[in-house]
Amino acid sequence: MEDRTPDSTDEVDGIIASWSAARPDLDFAPLTVFSRLSRIAKHLDRARSHAFERSGLASWEFDVLAVLRRGGAPYRQSPKVLVQQTMVSSGTMTNRIDRLVERDLVRRLTDPNDGRGVLVEMTPRGQTLVDAAMTRLTDSEERLLGAMNRPERERLAVLLRKLARSVDRYEPVSEASDDPVA
Repeated sequence: MEDRTPDSTDEVDGIIASWSAARPDLDFAPLTVFSRLSRIAKHLDRARSHAFERSGLASWEFDVLAVLRRGGAPYRQSPKVLVQQTMVSSGTMTNRIDRLVERDLVRRLTDPNDGRGVLVEMTPRGQTLVDAAMTRLTDSEERLLGAMNRPERERLAVLLRKLARSVDRYEPVSEASDDPVA
């Protein structure tokens, strides 16, 4: 059920109304979703960055340490797993591991199953920082969701999962052939 009280409108409603007046030939329904998601993502990025910084970590450091932490003791993974789960290139990951080693947040170990392979293991200092960051993150995100009750949050999570699956399958269509100037 949609909230239609006078104070339930937001800036996106105004933007959509202006665009609808300027371009009545277009359906702006997708913007009612994605404009809000974009705005929420900006707030979320700021809240996350603040939570990580307060814990002494950059966002990218948290990302790598979080993969190690949620993998369970002994908090070690191959660089390949770290690349896959953080969605960065292997070159970027090598650089990140180097920087985390310099900060004594991880160490490199020889893979006992493959003498040529390497494993990345979180140090106790890395665990302390990532745990503090996760505590701050969950507190911060709880505040961001404060206006929603548990059933609303659960429903939103289901809908966002459905949207995420759709977006993950999205392939941009080349419009070059439709361009009259091309």
